[in-house]
Amino acid sequence: MRRLALAAMVALSALAGPASLAAEPASPQPATPPPAAAYAMPDTEVFDLTARDEGGGGDGGGGGGQVYRIFVSRPSAPAPAGGYPVLYVLDANALFAGFAGERRLEEFGKVAGGGVMVVGIGYPTDQVYDMQRRLYDLTPPWPAHMPPAQAAMAGLKAGGNENFARFLLGQLRGEIAGRYPVSKERQSLFGHSLGGLFALHMLYTRPTAFEAIVAASPSQWWNDQSLLTEERAFAERLQAGRIDGPVSRVLVVAGERDTMGAIAVDADALSRRFDALSAYGLRTRHAQFDAEEHVTVPTRAITPSLRFVAGAF
Repeated sequence: MRRLALAAMVALSALAGPASLAAEPASPQPATPPPAAAYAMPDTEVFDLTARDEGGGGDGGGGGGQVYRIFVSRPSAPAPAGGYPVLYVLDANALFAGFAGERRLEEFGKVAGGGVMVVGIGYPTDQVYDMQRRLYDLTPPWPAHMPPAQAAMAGLKAGGNENFARFLLGQLRGEIAGRYPVSKERQSLFGHSLGGLFALHMLYTRPTAFEAIVAASPSQWWNDQSLLTEERAFAERLQAGRIDGPVSRVLVVAGERDTMGAIAVDADALSRRFDALSAYGLRTRHAQFDAEEHVTVPTRAITPSLRFVAGAF
């Protein structure tokens, strides 16, 4: 009898086991975290601007309804008398964040570059570069005979630099002046690679349009160095005293390993030619960054560029 009772108790325990386990509260599962928000850097703004037709090239850039994405990093301090100095930065999708972060840090540290308003000119894309748009906007037309080094690019559209120049100096400058208290006299330009080629084009063809120009790793090799023709014409005008108004100050930078198209060598040679023009009023600086390659030059150039534009380099 006792054996039967014991067996019954064991059987009941076995039957009750799963039920008792089921009755236990389940372990709390961790809550799914909400999705992270995108980071927006303080003191920055962005807007799109549709270019008007500035006189030709409506299917490429700088006119004819093309949309540009404009990035702005504005000092938090009130504008000084006369307005903020402005630095226009080309290829802003790639470069604006670096300039904006450094500008903000320098403002915190009360360094001169912190008082410069950075205006980046980019394109409506989340990619680092819009290669086709920038190729058109920043370059002169293809030559009659394509250089062998550029033969693979023959099917791409180039030659919109004059349309882009008109957009930059006309519509964009007017838009910025209407939105922000900026100085009309203290406006500068930064360009890297093809942007540096464009920056030098602006110096040679419109030598008083900017207070300062930074040409970082400029692609002077483009179109078999056709830019040299513009450079010689600029030098002749400067030496003859045929440029009215103050000529842009110029900073030329490159990397020690900036070997594509002999960019570092060409930048050094350019700086020496510029030195020869100092007697005619051209103020220039040149820097070569140790161990930097073509794609890393802009990051190293940010601090000296902001200080050069602010007049502190």
